[in-house]
Amino acid sequence: MFTGIITDVGRLVSRASFGDGARLAIASRYAPETIAMGASIACAGCCLTVTTVKPERDGSVFTVDASAETLARTTLGTWREGERVNLERALRAGDELGGHLVAGHVDGRAEVLDRIDGEDMTTFRVAAPADLARYIAHKGSVTLDGTSLTSNEAADAFTVAMIPHTLKVTTWSERQVGDMVNIEVDTIARYVARLVGAEGADGPSRRA
Repeated sequence: MFTGIITDVGRLVSRASFGDGARLAIASRYAPETIAMGASIACAGCCLTVTTVKPERDGSVFTVDASAETLARTTLGTWREGERVNLERALRAGDELGGHLVAGHVDGRAEVLDRIDGEDMTTFRVAAPADLARYIAHKGSVTLDGTSLTSNEAADAFTVAMIPHTLKVTTWSERQVGDMVNIEVDTIARYVARLVGAEGADGPSRRA
């Protein structure tokens, strides 16, 4: 489980075939002794398992394995060496929940339709896949490339606004029109939609 608060921006240093997927090596500022084998790290919002870790300059290089399904459903399939990646360590009991509850299970890819750079705020207009639009609520939570954000519209295309600090400490400073980003809808919205759908199918007489 994660919060959508980015704690480092890593860099893809190598990519190799691994079965029908890929093994990705990512350089980070995380101290190697703090990364346990099998630990979960959200990479651009995708929860991946650490398979190796070694010291590297001022931090570490860790590897994660991505399946063919992950590569097809997320932006990981297009990553090349040098790609900058939003990173977040898994939430620990007692940690501050600064964003919202994020599972790290990417639902699909969304397209950046517009970018408006203001003096104090940058606004991105993003198109969600049609099957996910129902989960986007006005002033609701949404995760884009691992970043916890607030949607300002409830439609297929919605906007998110970012302060300069967010741009500085994430990869969002690089995002431009036409870029694809990983999207995870709010878990609560997903379960509410599921419950409403079940009630509509069963009818009130089926409830205890």
